[in-house]
Amino acid sequence: MNVYVQIYRKLMKLYGPQGWWPHVDHNGSNPTKFGAVDGYHPGDYSFPRNNKEKYEIIIGAVLTQNTSWTSVEKALLNLNKLCGLDPEKILKLDSDVVKEAIRPAGYFNQKYEYLKNVTEFFLSLDGRVPSREEVISVKGIGNETADSIMLYAFSQCEFVVDAYLKRVFLHLGLIDEKDGYMDIKKMMEKNISKDLIVYQEYHALIDEHAKRYYKTKPYGVDDPLKKILNRFS
Repeated sequence: MNVYVQIYRKLMKLYGPQGWWPHVDHNGSNPTKFGAVDGYHPGDYSFPRNNKEKYEIIIGAVLTQNTSWTSVEKALLNLNKLCGLDPEKILKLDSDVVKEAIRPAGYFNQKYEYLKNVTEFFLSLDGRVPSREEVISVKGIGNETADSIMLYAFSQCEFVVDAYLKRVFLHLGLIDEKDGYMDIKKMMEKNISKDLIVYQEYHALIDEHAKRYYKTKPYGVDDPLKKILNRFS
């Protein structure tokens, strides 16, 4: 068993299923209480259950760029009140109305354009699952956002690399400063089983762990994952 699998098992033992991606209409609670409180569904992997939930994940992935999930949650709740998170209705709304709704997520002028782009893209799919290349070709969507959309909205095994994972793995000596997004993504996909639940939980668990041990400097003080690394040294 390699170190990446050992880390996953340790994190699952520490925190349990995380129930990502949260949904504003789902009456579920965050199992660990970090960040948003509502909308999580730990252990239930039937989500997204319909097109509305797929679309909610997609726009949530766009809105969460450079901001916290608690801020995104406010924006999603505003949009839900306006139009029930209906993509066709969102496109018909006045741009200033949408911008005001997503203001809590920050960069609302830019994110409005990205939101419009991804909404038009989602409608053009007409229910089919897109390729990663198609998703990343939409203006405003980079590697991390594309992989989040593929993994959580379309249930495809694309590993998500974010700042938290980089911070944790850099501290543990599993990656180098020079390693780029695709380098880390390929490394993870090579070393863990291609299992949707594992991919979804690994990303969520790393974020949960980082919020506990890597929020402020010095990073990684008393990190229990270090014991796993000691076994492989």
